Amino acid sequence: MKLPLATTMLVACIVAMVSLIAQAQQTAQRPLRILVGAAPSSLADEQLRVLSPALERALQRRIIIDNRAGTHGVVASEIGAKSNPDGGTLLLGNSITHAINATLYTHLPYDPIRDFAPITQISANGMIVVGQPKLPGITLSELATYAQHPAGKLRVSAIDTVERFAGDALWAHLGWKATNVEHKSSITAMEALRAGRIDLTLLAPAAARPHVHAGRLKAYATTGADRSPILPEVPTLQEQDVTGYEFPLWDGLFAPAHTSKEIVDAVHRGVAQVLDDNGIRQRLDDLGVNVVGSTPQAFAAKVKRDLETFRKHGARIGIQRM
Repeated sequence: MKLPLATTMLVACIVAMVSLIAQAQQTAQRPLRILVGAAPSSLADEQLRVLSPALERALQRRIIIDNRAGTHGVVASEIGAKSNPDGGTLLLGNSITHAINATLYTHLPYDPIRDFAPITQISANGMIVVGQPKLPGITLSELATYAQHPAGKLRVSAIDTVERFAGDALWAHLGWKATNVEHKSSITAMEALRAGRIDLTLLAPAAARPHVHAGRLKAYATTGADRSPILPEVPTLQEQDVTGYEFPLWDGLFAPAHTSKEIVDAVHRGVAQVLDDNGIRQRLDDLGVNVVGSTPQAFAAKVKRDLETFRKHGARIGIQRM
């Protein structure tokens, strides 16, 4: 017997709803794997370990942190991009994996825009412009007089490609003459900086703080949009009238492309709930990052905007792509 059209449509709707409920229940029962493109105890890893216990409660799912350290997070990002879009695997990406790498590399095994569904930006941070103690002044304008003098060519150091990219872009923006001095490790670079064999470098706030507070290094500015919560005395570039230089650094969660809006929104709500906790915000502040917690739409727009920002930096300084 042929059923009426209205009855057929109702049955189809019920079947679809049952299927969606079953899928949601199955997803909720499985652990949530979050890929991290850095080693344990890195800044990204530490942020996630602060969030994960509360996030497990908010999402009612066990979280497995999967560290896949590799050059600039490429390994983890490729795995994340190729994972099933079923809510089982997420990526803790950052401005390197989703914006800077597109400028550094000629070919990437993933597309930072096409292959991912942004969920939320968790945090933002900047680097600290630090100098050896014998440099003149305590502000960038005072240092500029020395840096722009024909005999005052600065010796600068960067431990990795990203730091050098940030530094080269900044020195060019300021119009300072600088010579890069290569070092094989952060230890040798710090020794050279404190001994006065190099003049300037860029450091993460957590790495800079003990040396700045002990008077072994001078802190001239932070490149972040806001002051660092662990070095609040160090002004931003914009506070010193340096405008037009952006080198945004951040961490955020991504799902594989084609992940359903329901899954993306559910994870976003869970993270937003966790970031609203004052205790967790304080623990993230203690790591030296500024808490954000954006919507998926705002985060997607930021990724696209920052991608263009880094490409412009790369074109200006003539960066050699790998």
